[in-house]
Amino acid sequence: MKIAVIGAGAVGSVVGGLLSKAGEDVTLIGRTPHVDAISQRGLLLDGESGTTVIQVAASESLDFHPDLVLLAVKTQDVECSVREVRSYLSGVPLLTMQNGVRSDDLVAGILGEEDLISSVVMFHSVFLEPGKVSFSNPTSRVDLLIGEPFGINANRLQRLSALLNRALRTHISEDIRGAHWAKLIWNLNNAVPAVTGLSIQENNRCPRIRELNIGLIREGFEVIESAGIKTAPVPGVPLSLIKTMVKMPLLVSSFVVKSKTRSLGKTPVLTSTLQSIRRGRSTEIDYLNGEIVNLGKQNDVPTPLNSLVVELVHQVESTGEFLAVDELTRRLGLAFSVVKT
Repeated sequence: MKIAVIGAGAVGSVVGGLLSKAGEDVTLIGRTPHVDAISQRGLLLDGESGTTVIQVAASESLDFHPDLVLLAVKTQDVECSVREVRSYLSGVPLLTMQNGVRSDDLVAGILGEEDLISSVVMFHSVFLEPGKVSFSNPTSRVDLLIGEPFGINANRLQRLSALLNRALRTHISEDIRGAHWAKLIWNLNNAVPAVTGLSIQENNRCPRIRELNIGLIREGFEVIESAGIKTAPVPGVPLSLIKTMVKMPLLVSSFVVKSKTRSLGKTPVLTSTLQSIRRGRSTEIDYLNGEIVNLGKQNDVPTPLNSLVVELVHQVESTGEFLAVDELTRRLGLAFSVVKT
């Protein structure tokens, strides 16, 4: 089986690299510096058990008909990336690997629904430099959750799961769309590191930042419940605990967040949104916190905190300057007072 990984950044390089290490025929499709480094030195995967050099094919473009495609570009790049290679994708199973809830519909609008499979990525990955990425998963026993977004061919999930399990711990979801919404709620905290330039651990040392994170999630729950959207279980994302936590007094829930942060370990967790900022790329913020803002407007649910962080992330994108934690808490102003009520 020929596997093409379109979008060999952090996530794509980890999945494609580990599949290649397991003996699969994989080609990583990525940007020139990354491709050149892999071609010259191999892919350096820095994991929990040390650094491994993986020999894997890499190219700047797709120029063959694969048997399986893993689509690992950012959500904002999905439509452009798929259109560029659609001539090679007819009848080819394609696994989407984006954050947020839009990717499956975006791809289906170009290729149709029949060949699409969806996934929720549960591991942490960081693009360290061209040719080198890191991989860890300290909080979950599952690395990938896969499912049928359009319920067309559930039988193929077993075959795909068996393949992916050669590289990563993969489970099957009966409601992958609901799982994406659950992961979106969890990912609402991705925005704050992109504003401050700090890791999740560093941000969560500040009580007011912890309160902000709680407020972001609280707004998310209020919006999706108002819209009648159902979530589905995601390993490593204790949604029932989170729902309980955001209803607690802020002092108590802040302590819970502080305790949970310790479980992330000492390796700095850099969110995907922050990684995009550091690499000078546009972020997925409109498909994460922006999704809650737009849905809130449609259902007349105020989202002052999510609206503010969307604005601030776009500010950092345009200026290239992060906000100090003290400046962030000052800028929250009226929006931050909403968290306390």
